[in-house]
Amino acid sequence: MPVDFNTLHLLVEGYPSKLSYLPGEEIAFHCSAQARTFTAEIARIGAVREIVWRREGIPGSFYPAPAQAYATGCNWPVAFALRVPDAWRSGFYEVTLTADGATGLEAVSHACFVVRSPQPGSEAPILLALSTNTYNAYNKWGGACLYTGATHVSFARPLERGYVVKPVDAGYDGRAASIEPAGDPEHRRLLVYLEKHKLPLWTVSAGWWNWERRFVQWAERNGYRIDLAVNSDLEFHAEVLAGYRLLLSVGHDEYWSWGMRDAVDDFVNRGGNVAFFSGNAVYWQVRFEDEGRTMVCYKAKAHEADPVMGTAQQRLLTSIWSDPLIGRPENLTTGLSFCRGGYVRMGQGVPRSSGAYTVYRPDHWVFTGTGLRYGDLLGAGSYIVGYEVDGCALTLQNGLPVPTHEDSTPEGFTILGASPARLLSITPTQCEAPEPLWASIEPPGDLEFTALRLFGDPSPE
Repeated sequence: MPVDFNTLHLLVEGYPSKLSYLPGEEIAFHCSAQARTFTAEIARIGAVREIVWRREGIPGSFYPAPAQAYATGCNWPVAFALRVPDAWRSGFYEVTLTADGATGLEAVSHACFVVRSPQPGSEAPILLALSTNTYNAYNKWGGACLYTGATHVSFARPLERGYVVKPVDAGYDGRAASIEPAGDPEHRRLLVYLEKHKLPLWTVSAGWWNWERRFVQWAERNGYRIDLAVNSDLEFHAEVLAGYRLLLSVGHDEYWSWGMRDAVDDFVNRGGNVAFFSGNAVYWQVRFEDEGRTMVCYKAKAHEADPVMGTAQQRLLTSIWSDPLIGRPENLTTGLSFCRGGYVRMGQGVPRSSGAYTVYRPDHWVFTGTGLRYGDLLGAGSYIVGYEVDGCALTLQNGLPVPTHEDSTPEGFTILGASPARLLSITPTQCEAPEPLWASIEPPGDLEFTALRLFGDPSPE
């Protein structure tokens, strides 16, 4: 079973010099093109797709990908640049690059950037920080990613096809967890979709298109004002949080730095609110290098290979946040942990489930006006629980789930609803499936690593 269907050689590709900008700042785009000229179009994606800038006939020059471009970046020259107009609202900006005179899948590629508000919180009370670290972790452009053995991944390279835009086939656009009633445990529909459109496997797990796009479109269409930033802004521009009432994490927000957590924890301590509408959140610690152009994560090799191991900087070890050597489990920030959650509706070795949360405390203010009662299913039919989910150690008291707090779950944490998931099940017979697509994402070795860090023993018992 191939793990990468992206066999296309695109005629034009590029990336911006940074991930986010303020109005008035210059955006430089670094491109390589096999076409003589190409067209660039920029659109803000919100309630509608609004084209805000377009230039045709940009001269194209081809530059090969340097060796280990995945780690060191491309260092391509600037092909075109523009200054962010004051009129551009905070949001996600999709960049479409098209080789002039060409047709087919190879003719088009996409990049993206974010415009931040110059006056945080002045027009929108909510800030959504995009999971751009996770995009970078899964992006295999240049030959490798954090899931194929790389320890350093650069933001200064194109995103593979599928992270920004995906084609839609009769409402289907490639999902890690099936939303069909019977599920898709062998990923057959997903495999057909990926092969048809020549999309890399890893775009199923990360990217703007999968989750954040849906949320932003829904929010703006329903009258919510939301500003955007990117993950690294929380470390390098912590002032971006000032003025907002709420910070949002949506989708798959897996990779966080120490500085990012400091900024968010300080924001909450000052009276701010944070909501994680995401799973597998804040699971791995990363470090930024080269002023944020490179992201470092040694993952399961951290104890043996990360140079901070055994030094005064060991707290910055790029292992899972729940690693005792770091001493700062993610649930101190998020309330939950993937280590106590796991997988749902993907593959044969995990619960198919209803894809919904069973409601346990319908009297809580969050359910006001919903009409939900004890035992009802929240999200039934929409399959809102899927792929990777977070949880906590819990027990039942009088029919209600309560945290045991044995896993650093914060005091005062209230469980409103729950759904089954599975993580630390590493017996081969429990995980076998015909041609398991996800075997390369979380092999038994990775699960053993998690169990070893949490419990000191990788055995199923």
